[in-house]
Amino acid sequence: MYQIHFDQKQHIHFIGIGGISMSGLADILLSRGFHVSGSDMKESPLTRHLEEKGVRIFYGHRAENLLPETEAVVYTAAIHPDNPEYQEAVQRNIPMLTRAELLGQIMLNYETPIAVSGTHGKTTTTSMLSHILLRAETDPTISVGGILPAIGGNIRVGHTGMFITEACEYTNSFLSFFPKISIILNMDADHLDFFKDIDDIRRSFRRFAELIPEDGLLVINADTPEYRMITEGLPCRILTYSLKGNADFTASDIMYDKYGRPSFNVYKNGRKAGSFGLNVPGEHNVSNALAVIAVSDHLGIDTETVIRGLLDFGGTDRRFQLKGEIGGVTVIDDYAHHPTEIKATLSAAKSYPHQKIWCVFQPHTYTRTSALLDEFAEALSLADHVVLADIYAAREQNTIGISSEDLQKKIIPLGTPCEYFQTFDEIENYLLTSCESGDLLITMGAGDIVNVGEHILGIS
Repeated sequence: MYQIHFDQKQHIHFIGIGGISMSGLADILLSRGFHVSGSDMKESPLTRHLEEKGVRIFYGHRAENLLPETEAVVYTAAIHPDNPEYQEAVQRNIPMLTRAELLGQIMLNYETPIAVSGTHGKTTTTSMLSHILLRAETDPTISVGGILPAIGGNIRVGHTGMFITEACEYTNSFLSFFPKISIILNMDADHLDFFKDIDDIRRSFRRFAELIPEDGLLVINADTPEYRMITEGLPCRILTYSLKGNADFTASDIMYDKYGRPSFNVYKNGRKAGSFGLNVPGEHNVSNALAVIAVSDHLGIDTETVIRGLLDFGGTDRRFQLKGEIGGVTVIDDYAHHPTEIKATLSAAKSYPHQKIWCVFQPHTYTRTSALLDEFAEALSLADHVVLADIYAAREQNTIGISSEDLQKKIIPLGTPCEYFQTFDEIENYLLTSCESGDLLITMGAGDIVNVGEHILGIS
């Protein structure tokens, strides 16, 4: 694999520079004096931010976008060998790196690189820990997969050896990383267009855990089935956490305010370590907080700083995000696109003030919808009323013959009313005539379903 020389300030070209992670990596290289160019299909706030910093960005993918001075090319998993810029790099024999390979090389430049992994909860947990590290004045470099208000975006360039990033398992990308401290939040069946089954996913996480050096740390959720398959025989330090007990860090006496925000006691090896509260709702966030508390304890951050750091965190974009209110209807947006995430979000919503919970769900990818159809139906049935949009294809073609109507047919027998509409206009018209004052409307999914709520509110 090609090695970038961080002391030579090369010219790096990013194919797909507008992605949340790619734009962040470009920002880090800029801070280190590199020359950066890139391309994407359309302009966005992230590309405009980079352009303001002097990055030359091309819209549309063309061979001539690779400038004569380009010394290396970075590309995402969405870029295929038929991409004209990819082909040009091959023809000119320009070294190429995946996004994950570049991120791994960046991690080698930090004394304490922290990687947050898991099928769900990576962005929230990375953000929680970021708030604590900021409160502790560690001046961290942060790369997060969402917009974090505390840092004004998705990237923060610090000036110490502390680095924190998300670590995604899809296409085994996190196996290119070099973490000193790793968190494994959970392991569920997902990305089944790449992984064979849940055992294949667990094997990938095991290989990820094996990347941690002997003087490093693994923090892992003991509530995750077969988690010992990951920890057995590892030379590094291991800390476990659990909502059910029998772990190094546990939570008890969980209580919720009227907006579903929890307060709880934490015990370390059976002894009370402190009382904590969160500004984000749901039991799943108590679990995320336990992981963060365990890492903070390992780093020697005092309890009061951890308490204040957690309270500082009010959420990230598209994670149970309050969008507004219209006609007495509260509109929330959430990124949940896996049954486990949907259950967590709708369970949290039940503690939020509401008459009825309306869930407007846009399934994400055909393979995920097909593989987890029954699980999706069960999770969505926690809402009082479900409205389905068409499946968001993302990187896929519908070779399976699956549709949102198939999901609707699974939900209705479970006793939850469910409608399906082919267009966002139809969905919006239905909601405007059906939702009543006091209802809670949640737009949900990893695609562009957020536009429905924003259009109803008149903010898009």
